[in-house]
Order: sequence, then C-alpha cells, then structure tokens
Amino acid sequence: MDAAVIQKTILIVDDDAKNRAHLSLLLKSEGYLTFEVQSGEAALQWAATEKPDLILLDAMMPGKDGFQVAAELKAADATRAIPIIMVTSLSGRESRLAALQSGVEEFLTKPVDRAELWVRVRNLLRLKEYSDFLANYNHTLEVQVRERTEQLAESQFDTLYTILRAAEFRDEETGAHIRRISHYCKHLAGQLGMPQDFVETIYHASPLHDIGKIGVPDMVLLKPGRLDPVEWESMKAHAELGARILGGGKTTSPYTRMGAAIAQNHHEKWDGSGYPGRLAGDAIPLEARIMAICDVYDALRSVRPYKAAFTHDQAFSLIVEGDERTHPSHFDPAVLAAFIRCADIFNDIYQSHTD
Repeated sequence: MDAAVIQKTILIVDDDAKNRAHLSLLLKSEGYLTFEVQSGEAALQWAATEKPDLILLDAMMPGKDGFQVAAELKAADATRAIPIIMVTSLSGRESRLAALQSGVEEFLTKPVDRAELWVRVRNLLRLKEYSDFLANYNHTLEVQVRERTEQLAESQFDTLYTILRAAEFRDEETGAHIRRISHYCKHLAGQLGMPQDFVETIYHASPLHDIGKIGVPDMVLLKPGRLDPVEWESMKAHAELGARILGGGKTTSPYTRMGAAIAQNHHEKWDGSGYPGRLAGDAIPLEARIMAICDVYDALRSVRPYKAAFTHDQAFSLIVEGDERTHPSHFDPAVLAAFIRCADIFNDIYQSHTD
C-alpha cells in the first residue's frame, strides 16, 4: 500500500456505532486511517483541531444534523477546505439539493456500496491534494518572488500551469484554452487602461477560473447531454469550490487572491442573472467581469459535445447582439465596448493558440 495513501485521515461522523464500525472497516481495508465521533458537535470540535483529509458525515443525527454541521464546517476558515461526503438514507431531490447547498461535495445513499465509497473517497482525496498543493505553492511563490529573479518566478508559474493543464483534462477544455484565456484577459485589461500590475496579475490568475471543476463528479462534468436540476447545482458549485481551493481571496499572493475572486464570480452577470451570488453591476469584481466575456468568447469558438465550434464572426455576433442564452446585458458595458474595439485581437489569439 502506498505510504501517502496510508497517511490519509478520514473522520466518520454517525450516531450509530454499527454504521461507524462498518464504514471504518471498509476504509481501513484500503489503507486509510479512520477516526470516529458520534455527534455533530464532536465532529466540529475534532475537525477544527485535527483537520482530517476528508469527512464522512451522517445526515440525520440528534442535536446538530449533517446539514448544519456541513454548513458550519464550510463557514470556518480552519475546516473550509476539507471535502465532505454526506452519508444518508434520504434519496429525494430536495435532500440532495440541501446537501449540495450546505457545501457538501458528494453524497452516498445508505446502505453504502463498497466500490462506490472507495471511488468517491479516492476522488475527493485527490481534490484535497490539489488544495494542499496550491496552499503550499502560494507561500513558496511569495518567498521566491521577493528573493529571486523574474525568470525563476516564471518557472514557478510554468509549474502551476502544468497542474492546471492536468486538471483541465478532466473537462473538455485544453491547455490551449488556458493560454488563450491568459492572453484575452491581459489584452482586455490593457484596453480598459488598467495599471500594469493588474494586467500582469490577471494574466497569471485568470487560468485558475475553473480549478473548482476538480471537485465536480465525472458523471456531471463529462455528461454529453443536458444536466438535470440536481446535476446543474453540482456543476454550479465549482465556482465557490474554486474560490475555497484558492483560499477564498484571503491569501497573500496577488495571483491566487485574484484567482479566487475570478473563480468565485466569473459566472456572475452584469444584470444580476448569474451565479452563485446573483451579483450585479459593480458588485462583481472587475477581474471577473473581464473574465466573463473572455470565457464566453472562447467557449463559443471551441468544440463541445453539444455543438460545433463557431467562427469568430459568429461568436462576435452572439456576444454583441445576443441569442436565447447569451445577451449583451450579461456583460459590463465598458468591458463589452473594450471587447468590440479589440475583437480582431481575440481572433488572432485564438488562431495562435490551438491544440
């Protein structure tokens, strides 16, 4: 058994001792280290001090139920990044939505299937590894930027981009998409007259916009057809999850701080019809408003399971004139005007960075 796997700690929260023992046995057989508590209150205390790599959380418990516990864990800085699998006998759509809205990344229905448990635990532990890597990377990057040359800092950005490209391969996006997004955002920020430090920061921060998709289940992320309401809620969660992975905008690194703001808000719309916060107007950070139009343009130009790639003229027309899904009111008018002025540059960037 791999030593790194053996060291992973999983907290099991359930008021039923038999359920705890069963889950613990299944997880220990895969080399995980397990700890058990029987109440939501004990889980909150234990998680805050011991910081497990993952939590299996029963939904229905005396005192604080699993939904309350999950919400409190995700609201606390010390435990926000710990992935949670809710284990429940509730199977209705409303219960599943409530679990997702409380911050839970995954859920399992009782009786738990052994194979499904192992797969979901493995996938979420991978997510935790990415989160830990980025947290350590933030600190390392700050030290190196202060102490070393710009060339060395650029090499560290290349390392980060390699991790990002690995994450993007779970989705239909590509490494070329990451490079294009950087150039779109940098050029559009320049068109808006932003200071040079903002322009350079958004160049490095913008590829982090969809890092939260690491935590979206494959069955949702890779589904070729239309998502049902529960799946759509799961997909939308990638925005807030990405912000949590990057530190919620509270890190000292300007790149991951801006990256968190972009991840959280790049699906917000100027008219207030976006998600996750239904922010409108200037309440949306400028970097996210810039990202929004760049992301839409590149999505329109790219092949998807449900559509062919659009030409530059088609994409430009849809953004400027709108259709049933995209409308000019979705974009900051100043950002849209800057896009119109430099649209040909967007086409050049797309043509220059293809897989």
